[in-house]
Amino acid sequence: MVIESSAPTRIDLAGGTIDIWPLYLFHGGAQTVNVAVNLYARCRIETGGEGYTLESRDTGAQVTTVAPSELVESGTLELLARLVRFFDPPPGFRMVTECAAPPGSGLGGSSALGIAVAGALDRLVGTNFGRETLRTITTNVETAVIRVPAGLQDYYPAIFGGANALHFGTQGAAVEPLPVDPGLLEDRLVLAYTGIPHFSGTNNWEIFKAHVDGSAEVFDRLDRIRLTAARMRSALLAQDLDEAGRVLGEEWKNRRELAPGVTTPRIEELIAIARAKGASTAKVCGAGGGGCVVFWCEDGRKADVGAALRSSGVDVLDFRIDMDGLQVESVD
Repeated sequence: MVIESSAPTRIDLAGGTIDIWPLYLFHGGAQTVNVAVNLYARCRIETGGEGYTLESRDTGAQVTTVAPSELVESGTLELLARLVRFFDPPPGFRMVTECAAPPGSGLGGSSALGIAVAGALDRLVGTNFGRETLRTITTNVETAVIRVPAGLQDYYPAIFGGANALHFGTQGAAVEPLPVDPGLLEDRLVLAYTGIPHFSGTNNWEIFKAHVDGSAEVFDRLDRIRLTAARMRSALLAQDLDEAGRVLGEEWKNRRELAPGVTTPRIEELIAIARAKGASTAKVCGAGGGGCVVFWCEDGRKADVGAALRSSGVDVLDFRIDMDGLQVESVD
């Protein structure tokens, strides 16, 4: 049997960090707005032979053992290994993964990869878990790997695709699809990779600790992020892309104030270059400190902004908005 799965990564537009449990429980109406993009995480499983083999095309890492528990003990490809141990497939198993998003991009690549792997394993062993159960399993496994609380927003675009407002509260998360024209939104966004990987757990963990310790300043800043996310949702519902761009700038202002290290001199340099060529504003993707920056362009200026950023030496990533989310196919 061969099973192939794919899951999109995402561009977060507003409301990051407040998606971490239990922070959202202290901010009534907490929400995050993001959009899935076709920089896919992919998984391929082939059955037959003996033992268990995991391989990452992105890192070149590979491990083979005779039991799922030994995969985890090896310390290699820990996210994949822990998911395999949970689903416990029969031996005679080879898994190969890759992700089109750059490492440490801030596009939720590890979470999308976890969803793609969980979806493939779910098909292989026949558990037929629902989408929310797959999300819970992947969140818990990734949290065990990164060893700090994981935000929830990255998993939902990987599962559902599209542009969504994610609402967080006492009952968990609710997904609200936003009826945005994908082509019009794509025409306003430029995505560039700074070349500097980031680890989202670092900034978010400091914010998490300060919030739990009762920092009024952090509470206030996260509440402003909550309000900004609500404004982004309203702008996209109204199809008002100029307003959405303005709100993206408000989100960036809030995020820069949230923790040290969110921005860097290189990020600020890139934003200045893009603004000179027609970007109204920009923000880092994910927790910041590196990774990708998304630029909101004035109508008709996307090509100018992209060209200027390429000339500055960064990698401008071509993308389309993904409307399908997790896809799993199998051939006996």
